[in-house]
Amino acid sequence: MFACLKTRAKVCLGVALGFLFVALCLHAQSVFPVAKDPGVRTGPSAAGQPIAGLGPEEQDLFAYVLGEFNQVFSVSGEVDGEVGNGLGPGYNGTGCAGCHAFPAVGGSSPAMNPQIAMATSDGARNLLPSFVKPDGPVVEARFLHYPDGSADGGVHNLFTIAGRTDATGCQAVQPDFNHELANNNVSLRIATPTFGDGLIDNISDETILANQAADSLTKRYMYIGGHPNRNPNDGTITKFGWKGQNKSLIMFSGEAYNVEMGVTNELFPSERNMATGCDFNTLPEDHLEFTDNSGEGGDPNDVQNFSTFMRFLAPPKPQPDTQAIVSGRNMFNAVGCPLCHTPSLTTGPSDLPGLDRQQANLYSDLLVHHMGAGLADGIQQGNAGPDEFRTAPLWGLGQRIFFLHDGRTKDLIQAIEAHRGDGAEANTVIFNYDHLQVQQQQDLLTFLRSL
Repeated sequence: MFACLKTRAKVCLGVALGFLFVALCLHAQSVFPVAKDPGVRTGPSAAGQPIAGLGPEEQDLFAYVLGEFNQVFSVSGEVDGEVGNGLGPGYNGTGCAGCHAFPAVGGSSPAMNPQIAMATSDGARNLLPSFVKPDGPVVEARFLHYPDGSADGGVHNLFTIAGRTDATGCQAVQPDFNHELANNNVSLRIATPTFGDGLIDNISDETILANQAADSLTKRYMYIGGHPNRNPNDGTITKFGWKGQNKSLIMFSGEAYNVEMGVTNELFPSERNMATGCDFNTLPEDHLEFTDNSGEGGDPNDVQNFSTFMRFLAPPKPQPDTQAIVSGRNMFNAVGCPLCHTPSLTTGPSDLPGLDRQQANLYSDLLVHHMGAGLADGIQQGNAGPDEFRTAPLWGLGQRIFFLHDGRTKDLIQAIEAHRGDGAEANTVIFNYDHLQVQQQQDLLTFLRSL
């Protein structure tokens, strides 16, 4: 009986100390305020419009390719409301705009994950992997290694078309994600926003290399390197994707079409996940449609339409300056962020006025940098190593929900602090940020959320 009372007293004391600790923490926060992420900017979308200077025909073309980007796909394009053709056998999404959705079509993950519904649409029998969350980002899964231990790094589709009403007889099987997770063999990535990609596509290699060479002494002092990823065929700089692994918008479109939706096309003409009974269409499923036997006057294919949509998409509009935004921009510069997140680069000549020698305020040097052990995904793409990623453009950050390549956080402060780690180039920058006054940190966060 006495021992029981002693145990109960210890429990009560522990609970009391716990409440005291929480109270002290809350008191400390009230006495010693800390900076907080202002959160996703409210109000109208600051993105999704076409670039300036389009003529009437080009504006009509933008409206058309926007409609193409909005298509929902089925296996043979014969399901009501799902007229896109070629879904599967494996897929991560049933349409471009389903994943590139926020804050407007062409963006990144919306607040509620559309993959939840896509997993079982039209009778599909997919189980949701544990990392696909209703309130989480749209994701793709890459495996680090094949079963024999050799390097993989490729996307393994979350879902299959097996069981769909338009895929009778298909016996495709989902990958065993639980097994791969247990073996630490899964790396996740989220969708990148495509706003302003036409401007990025029109920034020359010479401009990128000149910017890389600028402020070399300061970069060396801050231990910041960075280098371009390059096309192994012609040696030119590649700029699209989390590791800058894709050369152009049309390559970016063709790869995503095949990898994310399973639609074969003239750039990627082979099925990736063929299984018994899943061969429903002639290949490539997306191809140029000729209007007559002469071979002239062909209609553009979907890959061309998607790349045109991204090329015509204007960059996001920042908020007008306030005193806090101006102060935050000064802090952003002072701690060294622009050494990687270059505020602007100038595009080259273009026949489109909105892309022709424009100042692109992308906040990226388009180089890949060592992000450290904490952000390493263990995957090599081109000459971007296991812990290297392209400097993510910051335009549109104010209306972005999920951060970092795997969408691990919604908190901007956590995303900033994640740049610190063993081998990370940004360690000195994060040290400088951490030693700002609280109000200076808050202004910096306000500036970032204004972009």
